[in-house]
Amino acid sequence: MHIPSVRRAAPRAAVLAGLAIGAALLLPASSFAAPGDEDVDIDELNERAEALEAEYDSELVQFTDAEEAVANAEERLQQVQDDLDIARGNVAELAAAQYKGTGLDPAVEIVMSSHPDRMLDDASVVGHVANNNGERVATLTDLEAERQEAADDAQDTLKEAEDLIDDLEEQRDDVLARIEEYEAEQVPETPGTGSVPDSAIGPGWDGATPRMASIRDEIVSQFGAPFPVGCLRPGDPGEHGSGRACDFMMSNNGGSPSAANQQLGQQIADYAQANADRLGVMYIIWEQRIWDTRNPGAGWKPMEDRGSITQNHYDHVHISSY
Repeated sequence: MHIPSVRRAAPRAAVLAGLAIGAALLLPASSFAAPGDEDVDIDELNERAEALEAEYDSELVQFTDAEEAVANAEERLQQVQDDLDIARGNVAELAAAQYKGTGLDPAVEIVMSSHPDRMLDDASVVGHVANNNGERVATLTDLEAERQEAADDAQDTLKEAEDLIDDLEEQRDDVLARIEEYEAEQVPETPGTGSVPDSAIGPGWDGATPRMASIRDEIVSQFGAPFPVGCLRPGDPGEHGSGRACDFMMSNNGGSPSAANQQLGQQIADYAQANADRLGVMYIIWEQRIWDTRNPGAGWKPMEDRGSITQNHYDHVHISSY
């Protein structure tokens, strides 16, 4: 029985064209390289950040967040690279079949090797097989594009981390002078614990430093506290561990704040920002954003997603002091 050539040629052309594209994609992509200075990497940036932290006697939350972003970007890049390697292997096997068989398209070979009585039935699967092969090549093409995007993201993220450290190092003298000034001056007057409701007193309240207590009491006196305010947290690596930070809770048990409390949280964040110099506020975190007086030009910066409402600071305003 004669099989019309048009029924064989179309899938054969599709597969061979796909293999030609796939062959070009089989070459491994260039590895991810750090932008700018080739000697700069996240480990070097971390060393520079640790030196700044030692001078400031404070955690660099912005850099910690940037470091996590770099790690996430590189993890995504590695996952895409692994998927790409598997896809390359699949297409390479398909290409090799061209030389191990009769030289025909594998899909056409199925038909030509069939018993005459089954040839027409087998011919019906040619298009299906060709489509599957085409999908392999299309997958490889998509993964190559995704890998380039992931590499660009990782590169951009590392560059942002490098720019952040550059900015912080440029601000170093100003920050150290500000710290010295705050240490020398008298702590702003505070209304005192007696001026705030007992319902506002949360864990570690009495462990707040005088300056942080002043900030806390002024905010509570100005805006109230719908839930207890927590301050000292022994063992915390950041300012909570030294009593130089308080969390102004806007909800309870990790829930989302009400519309009114969300607005209240924004008012507290705005007030702390507007009065940062007078009060000695170092940085504020609210709704997965950070504003840091040590890098004021950055404005409010988005932070990495840490998972929960509490970890992303949607249920409380975090304020750290010098």
